[in-house]
Amino acid sequence: MKHIRLPRRRIASGFAVSTIAAAWFAASVLPAQAQQQHAHVHGQLKLDVAIDGPTVVIAMESPLDNLVGFERAPRTDAEKKTAEDAIAQLRAADKLFAVDPAANCKLGPVELRSSALGLGKPDPAEPAGHADLDATFSFNCTNAAAAKFIDVGLFSAFKGTRQIDAQIASAQGQFKRQLKRPGGAQASQPVRLSWGK
Repeated sequence: MKHIRLPRRRIASGFAVSTIAAAWFAASVLPAQAQQQHAHVHGQLKLDVAIDGPTVVIAMESPLDNLVGFERAPRTDAEKKTAEDAIAQLRAADKLFAVDPAANCKLGPVELRSSALGLGKPDPAEPAGHADLDATFSFNCTNAAAAKFIDVGLFSAFKGTRQIDAQIASAQGQFKRQLKRPGGAQASQPVRLSWGK
């Protein structure tokens, strides 16, 4: 079942000061978003990756349903447990996102936002019954510019996620990538998000 809603927020809100990323998002992404409507599509998740200075920042937007199987506040003990497990997995983001070892990164701050789960500041524009969980994951690196890929473990961690649409802003350029949930034995393996030439 698909739910579409109007654009509402923050493509760049999760990004720290970023000259490359900010310029790119302002120049290319924001106008494109203004022309398109923000889609809240079950199974689809969006990642914006910015590599700038000593940091790799990953901003994620996802329908809550992709991560916990419902998109409202948890009601039962089982739903509360599911939500707690998902939050714990997201806070351990270095298990979900393995940045290219050449960049020598360590997980920094993780910010989670979901009105339904009581995380972060409530989003007054979020329609009832169609909650999201958005997040920003920051990695502090000794050589962030060397990063050419991130192995993404979201498909194996969250069974409701079927597609990831990613945008990457790096010193090598700007890239768009789409990842699909692998089938068979590959389904439990991370999927590589790579960029560059």
